[in-house]
Amino acid sequence: MGITHFNALVVPTFDQPRVDRLVSGNPQRTTWSHYESSDKQLSCGIWACEVGAWKIQFAADKEEFFCVIEGKVCLWDEAGEGVVVSTGEAAVIPAGFVGRFEVLEAVRKYFVVLDRSATA
Repeated sequence: MGITHFNALVVPTFDQPRVDRLVSGNPQRTTWSHYESSDKQLSCGIWACEVGAWKIQFAADKEEFFCVIEGKVCLWDEAGEGVVVSTGEAAVIPAGFVGRFEVLEAVRKYFVVLDRSATA
């Protein structure tokens, strides 16, 4: 197995938040998946999104580390507490998190998702 270099060209995928989760805007999300482990539990790449907000709910066995390359996001928990993550900053969305993901300024971020429920 070789090193995965994020400089390699990968074909992006595009999507938008589901209508039933949409809070504001209708942002296009772009994902460049650079790596997925053979058991599919670990995935890494780059993700970009336009301004907007939607509800999120992480499974009890899924969590994400991310680092903002450019832009600004705010993660709101169910109690209404927000955490702003800006260019050069990083955060972890814990397993079981329920709240809202809001893109305040068009964002591009590195992501690492650990999904313990995934199987090969």
